[in-house]
This record gives sequence, C-alpha cells and structure tokens, in this order.
Amino acid sequence: MVRLSAFLILGLGGCAILIWGSDRITLQGERTIYTVACANGVWEGLQCTGHLVPGDRHRFRASQSRHEVLYWIAGSDAPSGRYTDCQVKNRDNWICAVQPDQPHSIVREFSGGSPIVHGTAFAPPFYAVAKWKWWALYSGMPGLSSADYSDGSSLPSP
Repeated sequence: MVRLSAFLILGLGGCAILIWGSDRITLQGERTIYTVACANGVWEGLQCTGHLVPGDRHRFRASQSRHEVLYWIAGSDAPSGRYTDCQVKNRDNWICAVQPDQPHSIVREFSGGSPIVHGTAFAPPFYAVAKWKWWALYSGMPGLSSADYSDGSSLPSP
C-alpha cells in the first residue's frame, strides 16, 4: 500500500512537472517567450556555434474585456508596456494594432499559444526555447546548442 501511494505521488508529481514545463498552464494566465542568446559564437539558422545562454523572459497578459495586452520583461527594471488596440479571444489568441512610434515588445500577436512575428522593422529579432530548456540553461546545464524557434519561424507546436 505504501509503495502504491508513493508511486501515485511520484506519478502525479511527474505529470505536474511536465505540464508546468510545457507552459500550457500558468498560475497568472500569461504567455511567456523564453529567449536565448548565442555566447562565443554565431547563429546558423537555429543552431548556435558557441553555447546557449538564457536571455530575457518576455511576458504577455491579455485582457478580453479591456481589449488590451500588457507586456513586460520578467525580472527586469525596464518599464512594462500596454497594447490598447487589440482583438483578444483568450490568452493564446490575440492580435494588436501597433503604430511604429508606439512602445513595443518583440511580438504583437499570439495564435494557438505561439508567437507570430509580422516582420516589421520595429520588432527586434529573437531566438527562443521551451520553458524547461530555458530553466535548464539558467541552472547551468551544458550541452544545449539550438533554439526551438526564431522570429516566428519554426514555431513550437501549441
């Protein structure tokens, strides 16, 4: 009986970690883009010739009732921003009209839980990985050398 209880607890804990690592469930109902940089190397497609280091975590919180999206960089002193002209279905599906002279984030749209990049000059390029990979890099795990997606190309599956 004790073994069965321990097995169930470990199994449920493992499932919870997998769900958390996929970023499908968040406590705040937000979406996050986990960016990475290529240290001591260059990008060749999604492959870094040096080694990956964790970058900024760009967070987005969409409000359907206010037709707006708040965005900020987690752990940064940089000011947060707000897109106010947005069509919001839910946290996974929204698009905002952004003027070039307006403060902006790295994306202005999410579809199916994935960022969509429109190729505008005011959106800086980025490389990103899954949540679990970002935390592995942040913890010092070696051996990771490629991004999962960049600038909306090769987007992760939702």
